Amino acid sequence: MELSNILIPAAIFAGLGVILGILLAVASRVFAVKTDERVEKIAEALPGANCGGCGYSGCAALAEAIVKGDAPANACRAGGAACAEKIGAIMGVAVTAQAPVRARVLCSGECGKAKEKSRYEGVQDCIAADRMYGSDKLCAFGCMGLGSCASVCKYGALRISGGIARVDGARCVGCGACVSVCPKHLITLVPADAKYTVDCHSTESGAVVRKVCDAGCIGCKLCEKNCPSGAVHVTDNLATIDPALCTGCGICAAKCPRGVIRG
Repeated sequence: MELSNILIPAAIFAGLGVILGILLAVASRVFAVKTDERVEKIAEALPGANCGGCGYSGCAALAEAIVKGDAPANACRAGGAACAEKIGAIMGVAVTAQAPVRARVLCSGECGKAKEKSRYEGVQDCIAADRMYGSDKLCAFGCMGLGSCASVCKYGALRISGGIARVDGARCVGCGACVSVCPKHLITLVPADAKYTVDCHSTESGAVVRKVCDAGCIGCKLCEKNCPSGAVHVTDNLATIDPALCTGCGICAAKCPRGVIRG
């Protein structure tokens, strides 16, 4: 076999390799996706929990949205004031942190207080159970107590105790991830310094509430009538408290015959 029969094909392949390598190098520059270094810096400043409370899929997605101007620099509640200040410095803007909030479960129907219509033994997920079954409680508004909220909380601030979800205020950062997964819409975000809340979400009449739960608001208006600051109002058989007007006197809680107004 002549040496040329080996060298010529080898040279051709080597030449093709060089040409393709040059083309790839050129293409990588021409079609390169330019990234803003601020995205990485903001992502590092965020908590990294990827809780989704900001409305984005995770911290990286939020960082990109902030740089693009699609989200404010203080969009992350979980990060608090320190995080907002860091992001503001990266973006070169003055930032005021959002007022701190905490999750609150608006249900007091724990075991022994909320009447049961049956015993549920299916999948331990509130969303799935609500779609297939509804609830094992007679109250259509009551907490299902299967822990969907606790499973999405990245901070360990939620637990199921006594058949209902409970929030550990010391751990809750107010991200709001739990709010969106509750099929009964029982979880809300309230100001961290809120003095009192009405831990019930039922809009049924008082007569119906008495039949299904011993700890539900009956819309009697004793709280509304006795509030000296006009912070309590009853609408659709359910009392609500305006935290901006509440002075924390505690009269409403003392007057509530059902014990659903709590500090």
